[in-house]
Amino acid sequence: MLKTHVSERGQVTIPASVRRKLGWDTGRELEVALSEGEVVLRPVKTVAQLEGIFHKYAGRRKVSWDTARREMEQAVAREVCDE
Repeated sequence: MLKTHVSERGQVTIPASVRRKLGWDTGRELEVALSEGEVVLRPVKTVAQLEGIFHKYAGRRKVSWDTARREMEQAVAREVCDE
């Protein structure tokens, strides 16, 4: 198990070997959560990584991002109106 420390400014260094295994480059944005007394770090997903999550609304066909976004917004609006 690797060890690190908390600096005077509250900063913690994640060992380079761990960052390499996770593919976390310098400047990577992380979400910090507390779970049962432990700190959990999760990478924040980029827009490019989220692009595929709207297939539910776009009908799982190959369409441009703009078309998929417009269709998703319309589908969500319909769902909100139905509530």
